[in-house]
Amino acid sequence: MRKITGSLLLVTGIAGTCVAAAVADGATNNVSPVYGVSLPDGYRDWRVITVAHEAGKNNDIRAILGNDIAVKAFREGTRPFPDGAAIARLAYVYQSSPANDVVFPAPQSFVAGDPTNVQISVKDSKKYADTGGWGYGQFEKGIANQSESLLKSCFACHTKLDPSKDLVFSHYSP
Repeated sequence: MRKITGSLLLVTGIAGTCVAAAVADGATNNVSPVYGVSLPDGYRDWRVITVAHEAGKNNDIRAILGNDIAVKAFREGTRPFPDGAAIARLAYVYQSSPANDVVFPAPQSFVAGDPTNVQISVKDSKKYADTGGWGYGQFEKGIANQSESLLKSCFACHTKLDPSKDLVFSHYSP
């Protein structure tokens, strides 16, 4: 019995080490392709920059958040954004709220439904010199989307903006 217990402990120890390594490896590899952007720690506690509704194919509602550097730049109108600025766009299904509408004389309440994805933009003028200083990542349920073509399309779309916006769609809503 002692031999089996020792072997079982050895196997359990090896398996535990492998699982811990896999978790650690998964955490360090949860970055977007092309830019290597990850979900920043504490991004859900960043300040609100603005909110938006995207109609059409997406038909979502969005909260745009920024770290302290981004919020300061938005408030002061600083362009280009300084290195270290990071912007998070949290998207949710845009849906009506029958529960809220019962209090109103007509259906009029819309709310955020299930989350669809989080997009992160990070300003680093040296690291992302080829893309106007911005790196991009998209995450579904906290996992980095690994589609290189999707991530490459971010910069292509942002370049259609007026250059004075420094490749950023959002504006500050006081």
